[in-house]
This record gives sequence, structure tokens and C-alpha cells, in this order.
Amino acid sequence: MSGLIFPFAETPAPGETVEVAQGVHWARFPLPFSLDHINVWLLEDGEGFAVVDTGLRGEATEVLWHRLFAGVMGGRPVTRVLVTHLHPDHVGQAGFLVRRFSAELWMTREEFLLARLLCLDVRPEPPAEAVDFYHRAGFSPEMLETFKRRGFGNFSLGVTEMPLGHRRLCDGDRLSIGGRHWEVVVGRGHSPEHASLWCPAEHLLISGDQVLPRISSNVSVGVTDPEGDPLTEWLDSLEAIENRVPDDVLVLPSHNEPFRGLHHRLHRLAVGHQRRLDAIMEALDGPKHAIDLMGPMFRRKLEGTDLMLAVGEGIAHLHCLRTRGQILRETAADGVHFWRRAA
Repeated sequence: MSGLIFPFAETPAPGETVEVAQGVHWARFPLPFSLDHINVWLLEDGEGFAVVDTGLRGEATEVLWHRLFAGVMGGRPVTRVLVTHLHPDHVGQAGFLVRRFSAELWMTREEFLLARLLCLDVRPEPPAEAVDFYHRAGFSPEMLETFKRRGFGNFSLGVTEMPLGHRRLCDGDRLSIGGRHWEVVVGRGHSPEHASLWCPAEHLLISGDQVLPRISSNVSVGVTDPEGDPLTEWLDSLEAIENRVPDDVLVLPSHNEPFRGLHHRLHRLAVGHQRRLDAIMEALDGPKHAIDLMGPMFRRKLEGTDLMLAVGEGIAHLHCLRTRGQILRETAADGVHFWRRAA
């Protein structure tokens, strides 16, 4: 973490907040994953509070929201719910908050529509397209059977019922919240149309998952866009943020702690992915399946959810290298893809 400054010594206690700037409150909710928390931001907004991100669906999160209602919010309403992107830890309680306070949901269009779609797509077992996706990546028959037993459509388990409509956020929009102007900064790669919020007057950036200080956001290819190149989009987005948002902002991320040193962190994130790209090129001493490259990329044992995330991220790196013209993909008689260096 050399080059970054973390100005807050302690994180918020459950159901409480830390005021990181005047009228900007930091709350934290638990997650039942290896990444065990998400940060949520409460912005004083006239007679109430605008909420940025909401936490995962579940009783534990809802209990903490009620503590905030009675505590720092002092019975004041939620004026609007802004969601950076569609992942359940961010949008999970949006429906609960919108209905409780008759508030509007603000999201970018791609994030809102995909969240609505995923909530409706629940099946007892993965469809053939999903199984084929992992078959093409080189999964063994045993690995495919394990994948089939996981079910399909678990997104809805982490999300309260989504509202039918939303207020659309677009890149460059200027929102007035509590007398301050916040500019929407859209990034891509981690999710389709991720919205960060930048307040130039107060030197604040609510970065969502687009910029995190201690970990790198997952950037994956999945069955919904199997030929996509999200890593190129993500790297382009990092460069665009550096050109647009000054280095002196206090970054308010969705995970880990608020920090200073935005441009240094953007550079380190790009370098980290370039190292993985280099590791793939080194490992491609002959044709390889995507699954064969997990070891060189991640250098640790992967299983379960971690393996699924890693394979998606590995394919994203392969597609980035293909976009750059460095590698080629071919298909064997059994339908499995293999990759090799370009001549």
C-alpha cells in the first residue's frame, strides 16, 4: 500500500457511522463471503439522506439499517437511493429502501435492466449455454457435474424485490445533493455501466468497485457476454478516470477504507493486470486451455466460487490479449477452445 494514505484509523461500528466529510457519513454492512463487508455512504440531502449503495439482502443488513434510521439519521427519510452497479451487495436492499420511504432508485440503464433480468432468471440447474461456456474453457466432466449441482440464478437470493422503474444516471450528469454538485463518472469492465460519483468542490470520489485500495475488482467474462472484452474496457476506464478526476480527492470505496492517492492506485491496478497478461504469455509455450492457465495467473489452489470467478477473469485476460493481437483462439473437435501465441 506504499503511496496511499488512509486518514481514518477506525472503521464504523455496526449500525453506526463515521463522518468522513461534512454531511457525508460512512456505514459498513457485513457480507457472508471472504470479502466480509461493504461500505455504504449516507449523504445529507435537505430534510433527509441520499443513500449510495445498500448492502446485501438479509435480516442482518436490515437490522443495521433500522439502527441507522433511529441513530445517525434521526428519523429523517431516505430521499433517494443511488446504486453504483448491479452486484447484490450494492443493490440488494434497494427495493426495501425505495418502498419504505417512497424514494426513487437512481442507476445507469444497463445496470438497472441487467439487475431486473437476473432477478427473474432462476432455474433448478444451469442451462446448456452456461454448461457449454465452461466446457469450452476446458472444465473436466467432473468439474462440469459440480457446476451443474450449484443451480442457476442465485442472484435473486441476494436482492430484495427490485422496483419496476428507475431514474437514469448517465456519464457526466450533475446531481445536486445537499447543496453540493456530484458528477457521474461511468466506468466499465467490472460491470457494464458502473457509476462513480465525484464532488469537485469537496474533493470527494465515491468510487464504488471501480477503484479499491487493497484489492483489485473482479473483471470477468461470463455467459451473458461470452465474447466480450471487459478487461480492455476496465483498463480504458482507469485511464479515463485518471484524466478526469484529480489526484487530491478522498476516495470513498465500496470495500476497504477511504484513502488518498487515486492516481497512484490507478497505476498500480493497471500494472497488476499487465503482470497477469505477461504471465499468460510466458505460460503459452504451447496451445493451452483457459483452465490450464489458472495456476500461472493466480498461483494458488482454486475451488468452488473462487474457481468460477478466476476462470471468468482468466478468460477476460485472454480476450484482452486477443484484442491486442498477441494470441489466437482455436477450437478442437470436442468444442474446447485452446489458445496459442500469434505468429
